[in-house]
Amino acid sequence: MEQLLYIIKKFVPRGAFKYLRPVYHFTLSWLAAFWYRFPSEKLIVIGVTGTTGKSTVVHLIAKMLEEAGYRVGYTSTAVFKIADKEWMNDRKMTMVGRFFTQRMLANMQKAGCQYAIIETTSEGIEQFRHRFINYDMALITGLYPEHIEAHGSFTNYRNAKGKLFAHLSTCPYKYVDADKKAHVIKNEIKKLDLDRVKKIIIANGDDEHAQYFLNFKADEKIKYEVRSQKREGVKATESNSDIATVVASKVEANSGGIYFTINGITFHLRLMGEFNIGNALAAVSVGLAQGLPLEIIKEGLEKISGVPGRFERIDEKQNFSVIVDYAFEPNAVAKLYETIKTLNYQKVIHVLGSAGGGRDLARRPRLGMLAGENADIVIITNEDPYDDDPQIIIDQVGLGAEKAGKELNRNLFKILDRREAIRKALAFANANDVVLITGKGCEQAMCVAGGKKIPWDDREAVREELLRMKNSS
Repeated sequence: MEQLLYIIKKFVPRGAFKYLRPVYHFTLSWLAAFWYRFPSEKLIVIGVTGTTGKSTVVHLIAKMLEEAGYRVGYTSTAVFKIADKEWMNDRKMTMVGRFFTQRMLANMQKAGCQYAIIETTSEGIEQFRHRFINYDMALITGLYPEHIEAHGSFTNYRNAKGKLFAHLSTCPYKYVDADKKAHVIKNEIKKLDLDRVKKIIIANGDDEHAQYFLNFKADEKIKYEVRSQKREGVKATESNSDIATVVASKVEANSGGIYFTINGITFHLRLMGEFNIGNALAAVSVGLAQGLPLEIIKEGLEKISGVPGRFERIDEKQNFSVIVDYAFEPNAVAKLYETIKTLNYQKVIHVLGSAGGGRDLARRPRLGMLAGENADIVIITNEDPYDDDPQIIIDQVGLGAEKAGKELNRNLFKILDRREAIRKALAFANANDVVLITGKGCEQAMCVAGGKKIPWDDREAVREELLRMKNSS
């Protein structure tokens, strides 16, 4: 069915398809859900969106719910999971095609999952990939300019995210038993034995756009805040407000992880970076919304040692640190440097690039300047150029690094081959140095011209090069 539609699409003139695109996407979404018998009706579905932190929040929510005794499935930029089966996202897409997503939901339901978590993107929403998924909760991690070329403006980008929350308010109610298993109700009397699943919105209260999302209709609304030190706990913001607020106090982030307190209970997670406190609070908010005690939430979150491709340390017994991270836009990279400053290191060697394909061209020199200002050695390399000339991308990133004071072939290097760039960075490293490799995280492919995908994993490349260095010494 899916292949047939794609074949038909090829015979439609491009100009005509521009006008038919909404109908095409909508129809494809309905067909996918119909083909798999609308599996989201039998799961509690949590949608996670936002500019950054989505995959981390999905991972934290899943581990927390599993610790509470539930079976969980999810789709994210980093990982796919169905109950006990987990594998890396090798599709080079966050929100994969409708048939894939509906098939994942169907398999989650067959595997006995109570919860499905879907990382939901603005571009996926614009293509109706969220339609015919019955969401029960929509969570926004925060918003700042990204994918502007794709959407035309920041307002359009924000409004695209907002469509998920508008969709939530139209999704039919589900009913669950004491084990959180959703049931399709054909007999109204049966509802008396079951609990109705509330439609819930959760937003990052520290984000200036939070209220836009909280204004959408829902049974319950929660915002979480890190910035306030005047109060902590779970309470309504105002006496006449219908928005509950989760606020953390005694916030701290250091080389040992992140710390915060809610209602007198102190959390210590083995995640690096103050920004992860917000991600953790997002998961806490979901847990509280699902009726979990804070003690259970704490227990689940504290068992997490890390998130694949997110500040992931590669340890092959070398005397320096290697950190691989997905961050590919300036705000996220700036947060990485804030985190690295909490470590004890001699110098930072940064390997980076910038995705091509016409994606936010303005960020290229900004990324170079960030690296130039914060790293001792900057190595600019290839990173998902798509149909753009990778050397032009490298040169544009290099302009920012040079503006920050870096000098070509002294502390600034341009190396087209990503493996060679990683090899050079590792060769520069001495005891207690940090080698930071950003832009791809745990992605399993590099996208090049002509729609081709080359198998690639930064983490495996690092391990192979460290092993090669060890064997040659």
